[in-house]
Amino acid sequence: MTEKKLPAILLLEDGTLCRGFAFGANGTATGEICFNTGMTGYQEVFTDPSYYGQILIMNAVHIGNYGVKDDEVESDSVKIRGLIGRNLEETYSRKLARGSLDEYLKKNKIVCIEGVDTRSLVTHIRRQGAMNCIISSEIADVEELKKMLAKVPSMNGLELASFVSTEKEYESGDASSPIKIAVMDFGCKQHILQCMTDRGAHVKVFPAKTPAARVKEFKPNGYFISNGPGDPAAMDYAIETMKEILKENKPTFGICLGHQLLALANGVDTYKLHHGHRGLNHPVKNLLTGKCEITTQNHGFGVDPESVKKAKNIEVTHVNLNDHSVEGIRLKDKPAFSVQYHPESTPGPHDSRYLFDEFFKMIASN
Repeated sequence: MTEKKLPAILLLEDGTLCRGFAFGANGTATGEICFNTGMTGYQEVFTDPSYYGQILIMNAVHIGNYGVKDDEVESDSVKIRGLIGRNLEETYSRKLARGSLDEYLKKNKIVCIEGVDTRSLVTHIRRQGAMNCIISSEIADVEELKKMLAKVPSMNGLELASFVSTEKEYESGDASSPIKIAVMDFGCKQHILQCMTDRGAHVKVFPAKTPAARVKEFKPNGYFISNGPGDPAAMDYAIETMKEILKENKPTFGICLGHQLLALANGVDTYKLHHGHRGLNHPVKNLLTGKCEITTQNHGFGVDPESVKKAKNIEVTHVNLNDHSVEGIRLKDKPAFSVQYHPESTPGPHDSRYLFDEFFKMIASN
C-alpha cells in the first residue's frame, strides 16, 4: 500500500479475534466465513454468485498480484460479502490488466482485511467448522461487533438463490440452432452458459421462481439446473419446478445447487457440510469409467450419502476422494444427471468438461 494502512478487525462467531489492516472499501461486513485454496482465478471466484452471503478467505499468500480484467468474471458484480487475505496486493504486474484489486473492490464496495495469518485461520475453520463472522475497518469496539454478529442469520435454512438470479428472461447463442436448452438460473455462472453456446446451443435463461409451465413454453430439447447460493432444502419453489421438469422426460443436467435440487426432487436429503469444498484441486472419481478428475468446487451443502442409498431410482456416479462425499448422481428411470462440482472450470482444470459433451449427446439421442 502506498498510504498508511487503516486497522481492521475480524471476529468469528466462536470468539476468535484477528487484527489486520483495511483493504478495499472501508466499512463493516458480515456473513458465513469460508475459504478457497486456489492460487489463481480470484476475480472469477469473487464474482461467482454461489458465494453470495459469505466472507471469503483466500488461502494463497498473495492475492491481486496480476490485477483485474473486465472479461474475467462470472457475473456482473462481486458477490462475496467480504474478503480476508494474507497479502492483498495493490500493485500488479500483468500488462493486460485494467486496474488493481484494491480499486476493483472499492468500486464494488467490498470490505476486506489483510495481514491475517490465513493458513492458521483456515486450519481453525477446518477443525471447528463453518460459522458466521464480521469484518470492520470502522468499528473498533469488539463488544459492539459481537452484538452485530449475533444478529446474523445462519446459512442453514437460508434461501439466497432468488437474490442473485436474473430478474428477466434472456437468450444467448444461435437462435436458429436446433438445440434449445432452458436454463433455470439460481445463480448461474457465465462460463457455464458459454460452455453450452460454444457447442452450438440456443439457451434461454429463466429467473429462479419462473413457473415450470412458463419454462416449457420455450419447448426446449433439454433443461439445465444451475449452481447458486444458500440452503437447497429451503427452496420449495425450485424443488417443485424440478419435479415438473422431470415429468417431461427430457435430458436434464444439474451443477452444484442443481445437483442438490435433483436429489431433493427425488426424495433424497441434503445436509450442511462441516466446512465446505472450495478450490481448484479436489480429486473426484468417476465410478462409471474408473477415472479420476481434478475438479473446481464451491459448495457448503451436499447430498446425504445415506439417504441416496435408499433411493431405488438413483445411481451415484462420482465420489470425492478426499472425504467420499457424493459428487455425482444420475436417475435410472429418466435422462437426468448432475454433479456437485463445476465442470465449466473457471478457474480450474478442464478435466470435467466432458460432462457438457455427454449432455449434448443425451439431447441428440433423445
